[in-house]
Amino acid sequence: MNNQDILSRCDHTLLKPEATWAQIKEICDDGKKYRCASVCIPAAYVRQAADYVGNELKICTVIGFPNGYSTTETKVFETEDAVRNGADEIDMVVNIGWVKDGRWDDILAELKAVKMACQGRILKVIIETCLLTEAEKIKLCELVSLSGADFIKTSTGFSTGGATREDVALLRKHVAPTVKVKAAGGIATLQDGSDFIALGADRLGTSRIVKLVKGQQGEGY
Repeated sequence: MNNQDILSRCDHTLLKPEATWAQIKEICDDGKKYRCASVCIPAAYVRQAADYVGNELKICTVIGFPNGYSTTETKVFETEDAVRNGADEIDMVVNIGWVKDGRWDDILAELKAVKMACQGRILKVIIETCLLTEAEKIKLCELVSLSGADFIKTSTGFSTGGATREDVALLRKHVAPTVKVKAAGGIATLQDGSDFIALGADRLGTSRIVKLVKGQQGEGY
């Protein structure tokens, strides 16, 4: 697998709270140059970034991030606002407390409500695998499959762990064929990216892959 195969599956990500427009603009430039799948950025920058890139790059943002415990109504509003501002893709954090309480009907209803608010845009559901049991991960695969969401995503990158090879393989095994898998959090090398794709990940959420490729080309970062 060559570097461009990996880059084309990357959601080039900058979600740190101190991110500035100059930094967002830089990752947009890199996302276009390296033909990434999207840039994943804070909601406050979506309109500015969408205006900046035009039709040259997909804009992704995060909802209920990073803890997932906003109300469903809040997540729906955030999603509608992001769509109005030009977001092409939505990455939403599931309510982990509801998972622990077994509130499966509430989780499914929330996923469906947010998917409707996406108005046809791609929805990725972040389940924060590092906080879950295997049984909980499998149950969420079922719910994400039923909800109409487009992806199940391993991690926010802001909790106790990120994507693992075992989790990517598990999610790919248990979600419906119509649902794709996004690995995110801790993807540090091109080999990591290649391995996750080989295990069934269609997308990679990473801030490092483009930096690594730029470094290989002697451009620095």
